[in-house]
Amino acid sequence: LLSSLVADAEMLGTPDPELAATMGFSGFGKKARTFDLEAMFEQTRRTAVERSRKVLEAREREKEDQTEKEFRIPCADSSASASSATGSGPTLTEREAVYSESEDNSNEALSGPSMQSQSSAKGPAEDTDDDDDDDDDDEEFIGPPLPPGFKDSDDDNDNDDTEEEDNNPVKKIPDSHEITLQHGTKTVSALGLDPSGARLITGGYDYDVKFWDFAGMDASLQAFRSLQPCECHQIKSLQYSSTGDVILVVSGNSQAKVLDRDGFPVMECIKGDQYIVDMTNTKGHTAMLNSGCWHPKIKEEFLTCSNDGTVRTWDVNNEKKHKSVFKPRSVQGKRVIPTTCTYSRDGKLIAAGCQDGSIQIWDRNMSVHTKFHCRQAHASGTDTSCLTFSYDGTVLASRGGDDTLKIWDIRQFKKPLNSADGLPSFFPMTDCCFSPDDKILVTGTSVKKGGGSGKLFFFYRETFQKLYEIEVTDASVVRCLWHPKLNQIMVGTGNGLAKVYYDPVKSQRGAKLCVVKTKRKERQAETLTQDYIITPHALPMFREPRQRSTRKQLEKDRLDPMKSHKPEPPVAGAGRGGRVGTHGVTLSSYIVKNIALDKTDDSNPREAILRHAKEAEENPYWVAPAYAKTQPKTVFAEVEPEDDETDKPEWKKRKI
Repeated sequence: LLSSLVADAEMLGTPDPELAATMGFSGFGKKARTFDLEAMFEQTRRTAVERSRKVLEAREREKEDQTEKEFRIPCADSSASASSATGSGPTLTEREAVYSESEDNSNEALSGPSMQSQSSAKGPAEDTDDDDDDDDDDEEFIGPPLPPGFKDSDDDNDNDDTEEEDNNPVKKIPDSHEITLQHGTKTVSALGLDPSGARLITGGYDYDVKFWDFAGMDASLQAFRSLQPCECHQIKSLQYSSTGDVILVVSGNSQAKVLDRDGFPVMECIKGDQYIVDMTNTKGHTAMLNSGCWHPKIKEEFLTCSNDGTVRTWDVNNEKKHKSVFKPRSVQGKRVIPTTCTYSRDGKLIAAGCQDGSIQIWDRNMSVHTKFHCRQAHASGTDTSCLTFSYDGTVLASRGGDDTLKIWDIRQFKKPLNSADGLPSFFPMTDCCFSPDDKILVTGTSVKKGGGSGKLFFFYRETFQKLYEIEVTDASVVRCLWHPKLNQIMVGTGNGLAKVYYDPVKSQRGAKLCVVKTKRKERQAETLTQDYIITPHALPMFREPRQRSTRKQLEKDRLDPMKSHKPEPPVAGAGRGGRVGTHGVTLSSYIVKNIALDKTDDSNPREAILRHAKEAEENPYWVAPAYAKTQPKTVFAEVEPEDDETDKPEWKKRKI
């Protein structure tokens, strides 16, 4: 018993280290250690002092070397000055050595970094010197010492580049690289980018709307979705809302649609009553739409204009009726068709360009009278294709169907600030837009088939000087869009292309995300496999049992009179064996055939009835049993022999 207790005590005194660590009592059974705190503190202090001394000595040596390099010149005076400079080095070293010895004698230990303690011990002047030395040391640790004036030259170059870009706005145009998105074969008449610049939508005369995701595309540049939201109507305008969650689709019909980001319908405007004369009393448009846009501040409101002579505002949450109606009027007070419309940047004004060449602007809250108007902004009878406000909100740019581009100050609306002509436009939706810095105005030109290349022109806003031009393609340039966040230019052309111009340095995200991705390789299994159509009876559960031997099946079919019956050959000539010969397909031949088949002779009805008299008398079934006792005996008239008519006179003889 005593030996077992001793063994148990030994086991408890020296547990298994793994078991002890697992159970959480790793110190059980060991003797507690005693720590001499004073000795540990003294050892730490000495180590810190020794490290500080080494750092100071190394710094002094490096400082002496740097001083010699800076002040060494090939002459006698320079050698004297260099010797005096090197002589001052040991003095400084001795002073700092004395300082470090005084630190050894002090009761305080250097527990932190030596540089901080030294800087705290010195005066303000020495702190400044040491800070400069620390900066020099940091630069020396990173690499070799930089030549004097190197930083200043970099800063000067940066400033020169910035000044050069300010003086030359052409360098701000991001056109060094481009990508081409194949929308289709017909005109790309609408472009839209969401506010973040992640997705691009294109619409065209082929009724299609395609969605492009820059982050999800690879170098093959394929759209991830294509749909026809308005069936067989050309797409006039596409625009994301200010929050980017819904898309306004304006097409050739009278009802605008709102889609979500993935192309699913959210709402559709109601159609008005086309038999009402006053367009104010109808709930919606009654004719083809021309343009539309979102309110820049209110995410639920949008604007449309139509051939019915009205400009209407709508609420996404109320598709049953418009919010307000604006009716442009000509000089004579007659109805005029608006061809384009837009909001001002703050959303307080609504502008419309009309077919009579006028530009009319209303206050958003007062729809009766115009606030500003210019009657002869463009040539009468031409379609003003675009109106857009500058980012500062003071200037309005208009792209006219009379091949001109003009900018206006709406406070002085009688005369344009600047104008440029000779810019052909064949499309009712040719665009113009401002650059993100508001200094450049961009528009495209149209060309006839085989008449050259469509170009993108850049004009300086202040002087309207043509700064730059880009030859886009051998077709018209219809749409252009300069996104402020991406700093990339999107262009829609007349041959079904959507081009994106960008600069790897100046531009952000957008097209830069997809051009770096390689095309995904097609899996070999996907290319070799075929899609099989499986019918229900091809499945094993529905399949009939297969005969193992065809000979047995043939013998069984031979015994079946239906399967082994030889089909009758067609009758040629006269009919035989109860089968009628061939006859025509006309109605007369059919009637003749039935007459020939009918053997009954109904010429004498009396004989036809008497034919059944004997059978009815022997086997009465219907009427005779009921009147068996009361029915009199049937008496039929006897047939009289025909008289000889030869003796009768002619006028009494029966005429046949």
